Amino acid sequence: MSITLNGNNVGLQEGVNTVEQLLSHYHLENRIVVVEVNKEIVMKENYKTMSLSHGDVVEIIHFVGGG
Repeated sequence: MSITLNGNNVGLQEGVNTVEQLLSHYHLENRIVVVEVNKEIVMKENYKTMSLSHGDVVEIIHFVGGG
């Protein structure tokens, strides 16, 4: 399955089917992030149940501290 992630076409490996699994795959599960799937913001409590499908457009925004 492939999705568009932050503007790049990426193939997802077997077992990455939800937003939660996607964040874990990219080691972002413990970061403060905003996730948007097909222009809809996904609430954190829905990460585990929000399934990803071939062709989905996903944006992940994470915050970086510093000054």
